[in-house]
Parts: sequence; structure tokens; C-alpha cells
Amino acid sequence: MALEFNRQLKARIRTLRAELGHAAITYADVYAAKYELISNAKSQDFMEPQKICCGLHERNTHVWCGQKGIVRGAEVFGGACVNPSDYISWDGIHYSQAANQWIADHILNGSFSDPPIPITHACHKHLHY
Repeated sequence: MALEFNRQLKARIRTLRAELGHAAITYADVYAAKYELISNAKSQDFMEPQKICCGLHERNTHVWCGQKGIVRGAEVFGGACVNPSDYISWDGIHYSQAANQWIADHILNGSFSDPPIPITHACHKHLHY
């Protein structure tokens, strides 16, 4: 669904750029940034993307971050990991601060933007769409 949404959004942006010729419109592809990070986690110095920092999720057992639960007859606490910046996922749902920072840095530097320019230049009209 995200790919189809982005396809339609890009088409609408092309129309808007044609209709609003003096406007500087920048498209940031957050899906592509997250996909890149997850697909290449190790080369970006993160743990495997399915690993989480806080909580415990194994098979059908879920102990949510900050909660207690029973695992194999013993009470366990779903605490945080020692090095949160090594993880993409904080708790299996939310991205870690380090992952969010990676995504923001790459969007702001233009790596996942159209036109592919740093955000500091995005307010200026560029003729190379």
C-alpha cells in the first residue's frame, strides 16, 4: 500500500509542479528511507532489524517494554538493552532514537528527496526536476 500511495503522490507532485511553476516542492520518501535502513541494517551499524531493545518477544510470548511477564514458568521483566543505539526497533513497534536520527539525517541531506538536495536548499526553485 505504501508503494502505491507513493506512486500516486509522486504523480500528484508532478502535476502540482507543472501547475505551480514558481513553487519549490520537495518530496521526501520516508518509506524508502526506512526500507533502506531495515534492508541494510548491519552495513549501517545496527543489529538485525527484527531484534528489539526493550521488551521480550519470542514465538507467542510477549513481555512489553517496562512490563513483567511469565516466560517458561519464571517471572521476567521487559527491560531496556544496554546499547539502544545499536537497534532499529525500540520495542517492536517504535523506531529507536538512533534509527529515527538515521532516517532524519538521510532525508535532510537529500538522499531520499526529490529533488535530491539537502533540505537547506529546498526552499529555492530548482530547474532540474
